[in-house]
Parts: sequence; C-alpha cells; structure tokens
Amino acid sequence: MLGLMQGQELLISSLIEFAQRHHGEGEIVSRRVEGDVHRTTYKDVALRSRKVANALDALQLAFSDRVATLAWNGYRHLELYFGVSGSGRVLHTLNPRLHPDQIVWIANHAEDQVLCFDLSFLPIVKAVHSRCTTIKHFIALCDADKLPADSGVPGLQSYEAWIGGQSDAYTWPTFDENSASSMCYTSGTTGNPKAALYSHRSTMLHALAGALPDALSMSARDCVLPVVPMFHVNAWGLPYSAAMTGAKLVFPGPAMDGKSIYELIESEQVSFAAGVPTVWQMLLAHMQTNQLRFSTLKRTVIGGSACPPAMITAFNDVYGVEVLHAWGMTEMSPLGTVCTLKNKHLPLSSDDKMKVRLKQGRGVFGVDMKIVDEAGKDLPWDGKAYGDLLVKGPWVISDYFKAEAPAPLVDGWFPTGDVATIDADGYMQITDRSKDVIKSGGEWISSIDVENVAMAHPAVAMAACIGMKHPKWDERPIIAVVKKPDHTVTREELLAFYEGKTAKWQVPDDVVFVESIPLGGTGKMQKSKLRELLRDYQFPQ
Repeated sequence: MLGLMQGQELLISSLIEFAQRHHGEGEIVSRRVEGDVHRTTYKDVALRSRKVANALDALQLAFSDRVATLAWNGYRHLELYFGVSGSGRVLHTLNPRLHPDQIVWIANHAEDQVLCFDLSFLPIVKAVHSRCTTIKHFIALCDADKLPADSGVPGLQSYEAWIGGQSDAYTWPTFDENSASSMCYTSGTTGNPKAALYSHRSTMLHALAGALPDALSMSARDCVLPVVPMFHVNAWGLPYSAAMTGAKLVFPGPAMDGKSIYELIESEQVSFAAGVPTVWQMLLAHMQTNQLRFSTLKRTVIGGSACPPAMITAFNDVYGVEVLHAWGMTEMSPLGTVCTLKNKHLPLSSDDKMKVRLKQGRGVFGVDMKIVDEAGKDLPWDGKAYGDLLVKGPWVISDYFKAEAPAPLVDGWFPTGDVATIDADGYMQITDRSKDVIKSGGEWISSIDVENVAMAHPAVAMAACIGMKHPKWDERPIIAVVKKPDHTVTREELLAFYEGKTAKWQVPDDVVFVESIPLGGTGKMQKSKLRELLRDYQFPQ
C-alpha cells in the first residue's frame, strides 16, 4: 500500500521560487570583479534566473546539456546556479586554479556547450577557447559597456546583454528528480580528473541535511559568508541551503586575502563563515597583526583539509567563534561529517571538549560510514582501531561521469581513500590519507598528528609531513615548514617542541624549511609534488 502524498519532484528550481516567495527581500551582497560591492535580493535573483533559463532556451540547448562557469562567488554565479539547473541543463563549475591544459581536457570531457566567465579569467579563456571543441558560446559575466573591444574570443557576449532582452516570466519544467543538476571534477593528483555528477534529488537532500542544527545550523537569522569557492563542490551546498532557509548571503568575489575577508565580515555583520584552513590562516594573521576582534561572527565551518588544533583554539578561545570541524569529498556533494558536541559533552572541561572538537565529527543524517581492515572486515567503533573509511548515502556517487574504469563502489560502499577511527559516540577522526600514512619499523605514523604539533609553534605558518625512505626503518617522517614572516625558528628548536607532545618514535627525524608548500586548486597540500621537490633529500648523518 502506497502513502497518499502528493508526488512532487525534488527540483532545484523550487529553492529559488521558495526564496522569492518567503524571503524575497533577503539580501545577497557581492564584492565584484569590478571592485565595488553589489546588493540584490532573492526576488531579483529569482527574476534574473528565469531570464537565464530563457536565454538558454534561445540558444536551443538540449535537456542535460552542460553549461560551464569560470567564476568567483557572486550574484551572477548564483543566478546561473538556479537558471541552468532549474531549466534542466547541467551546471559545470570549472576550477580556474587548474592548469589551462587541465581546463581544456575537462571542458572537452564534459562536452560543455556554453562558458560563462568573470573577466578576471579572460586570459585563461583566451588561452584555451580554441582548444575547447564543444563550446559554442562564450559569455563574459559583466555589463555590456565593460566588454573588451578586442577580447580575442570570437563571438564573446556580455552576460547583461545576453539576458537583458529576455523575459523574467518562465515556467520551470518538471522532470525526474534523479536527472543531473550539476557536475564537479575532482582535483586528483594522479591521472585525469574525474567528474562527480549530482542530481536534483541528491542536491536537495544535501541542502536539507546541511541546514540541520547538528550540521551547519543555517536559518533566516544568519548572515552567511561562503569563502569556499562556488567552483569547489557547489560552495559545499551553502547557496542551496541559504535559499532554502532565507539566510543573507555575502560573496567575497576575488578578494580572498585576510584584510578583505575581515572587512566584509564586519561591514555586513556576518554571523557564519565557511572556508578551508589556508584562508583562515590569512584572516587570523591579519587580525593578530592589527589586534582586531569580531563583532558579529559566531561560528565558522572549516573543511577541505584537517584543521590544526592551534586554529581551533585561536577561534574558540581568543575570538569567541565556534569552530565546526567538518569533513567531506567532491564525491559526497561534499558533506559527510560535522563536529558538534552532544549534551553529554557540555559539562566537560575545555581540554576534554577540545579533544572532541579535533575530530572530524559525526555523520550527518543521510551519510552512513564504516572502517575496515585490509581484508575488508569491519573494525570496531572504539576510537582506537583505524582502517579504511567507506561511506554511502543518497548524495554519495555511485560512479564517475563517462568513467573509464570500473565503478568505485565496494559492496555498495564508496572507498574514500582516508584512514580513520570512529569512537563509541560515532565521532570520526581522519588519521591520514591512505597514500600519506607513514609506516616506520612496522608501526603506523599519522602525518596529520605530526603536522598539528608543528602548526602549534608560533613561528610556523604551514607544515607538511611526508615519509621518506629509510635504510633501517623503511620510512621515517620529516616535516617541511614554511615560517611566518618576521619569525625565526631553528631545526633543533622545532624538534625540541615535540617533546612531551607525541611518542618519541613519532617525532620527525628532520625539519626542512621551504619557501612554500604546493597547494592544489582547492587549497589542499599536494604531498606528491612536495615529495617530488624533495626527491634528492638525504637524512642527516
């Protein structure tokens, strides 16, 4: 017997229609490429999203055709989020931080038909457009009078001219909620990038779960600053959850430095911000240097890579900002876990609460997870046993778009490539990437643990631990360190800093000072490139 409920498809278009009807005057504030601050509302974004849909119809794009973006976080990008997917096409957010050759490969693999881009990325488009064999239309996200006279891109149109003549009346189509809505390619370090292809259903369920109190806890009382790029897994789903809840949105555009982010937080009274640790390092450095405080920021979600304990302490203890440590993947849309305390943790001491906060957190409803040993056998949730982390759920991929290899699932579970523990309360903690864990004398060493100690030193700006071949122990850890400006620390001082903080055999054998650590397009450390840079390294005698 079936329930007698209305059979309404879960479609992204319903989000912007809801936001217009119930939160029409809600603000969307964007720092633009042009340098000014632009203000609009959910009502105007809804009207202009319908213009986008009409403009795509006028180009005679077919259902599920891909529309690519090369754009910062801003209101025009938001309009494309709803106009492209809502009309039945697939939004493909390209990462401008990738090498031009990778962008060409990805655009051709996705068979993009249209490319909408911010003018700051015109040099990239000029370099790649002739090699992007499927793109027929190039749209610059600017006013008509800002379009360069000699762009070097044939047939280039301005976004405002493209949608300007279109009607804001549009009936959003109804179709199967399992239809593709958007796609994002992984920034893998080996082989060609792979595409996660999200559906309307998966995106809507992810937006619902992300807004839950024990997840990101978003509401119409929030002012949200997604510093995480809209080209990185749909800004972690924040634009969708914001439209669903009516939260005010503040977009930083291209200005991602600590000073600009701080000024935007203060001027727009941001209560909730989201980004990767590298961005928050710049913000905290700016605040510490200038002795600044937050007046409205209450919480921040930090993901993309493990958050150093020193950063959590600075936000919590110095600035009174709650840190939500989170974990996820492109293949997971991306939300997997968020670290919020349970009622039982509230009476704990600050030190004991910190032990919990350092973990990546509990699974959000919709994500199931387990850890297994090398034979695939389930391991206990005791906070001690660690194994390969597997996940499944309605917003976890089943396969990659146009996959050339067999589907990645193992008995219905997606292997994340992370090594983790899970405690009795369900809190998961990443101990390493499976390819980065260090095996020394038959014992495993977590590179993340080694990095966290170094990051707590006041002179260290960034640290990356890698295992190097050793004649006696198979592998031994060394730590590559970038020093903060105007700070000094010696090899001996940093190694001494490890005393009492970790087991002696887990202390790195050496410190290598470097100018910078290679970062990928999403801000993650690229240890494979670091290993290549240090390929001639020799342990001290």
